Amino acid sequence: MNKKPITYNIVEIFESLQGEGFNTGMPCVFIRFGKCNLACPWCDTPYNQFHTMSLEEIYAKVRSFSAKNIIITGGEPTIQPQLETLLDKLKENGYFLAIETNGLKNVPPQIDYIATSPKRIYQKQYIKRHIDTAHEVRIVVDGNVIEFCQFIEKTIQATHYYLSPCEENGKMNMLDTITQLGILNQRKNKPHWQLSIQTHKMAKID
Repeated sequence: MNKKPITYNIVEIFESLQGEGFNTGMPCVFIRFGKCNLACPWCDTPYNQFHTMSLEEIYAKVRSFSAKNIIITGGEPTIQPQLETLLDKLKENGYFLAIETNGLKNVPPQIDYIATSPKRIYQKQYIKRHIDTAHEVRIVVDGNVIEFCQFIEKTIQATHYYLSPCEENGKMNMLDTITQLGILNQRKNKPHWQLSIQTHKMAKID
């Protein structure tokens, strides 16, 4: 009996430049998965609009691009069934693997670079569980996030910590974001927070 092929819920696969965080400007292939375990009201990703693709279809699409860096994103990629099978395939073929995750579930060991974006509005969930290390943390300023940032910097060890403005109805709360950034960085002997903005939107690329 033939085994049923492995399929994944895919929103889109495309090549572009990383637009935010430490790796801004890095040429990447983005694999965006459908479905999420959170429902942030300001989310700009249509994560419930997806189609299914087989492992081989995904790999063929990835190979059609020139970039050797892959960003696994969503939705929430860590909730995807058999994700590690796909990651093994990509890793075997020499790809650098980065992930963008909300940090509530463990990250597969094949991942080379972890960018996590904990969500303040789900703070009660993060008190119960979350990953404890990442390369970078990005927190969206969807209100007063000072206390949440202090909690996260104590419980997620990262090389870089970022605040990102929240965009709703085409407007970004930049003043609020940099004001809170300044408050965080006035503290002594604490992690230094930086500003991360979605430069791909400013550059009008995907």
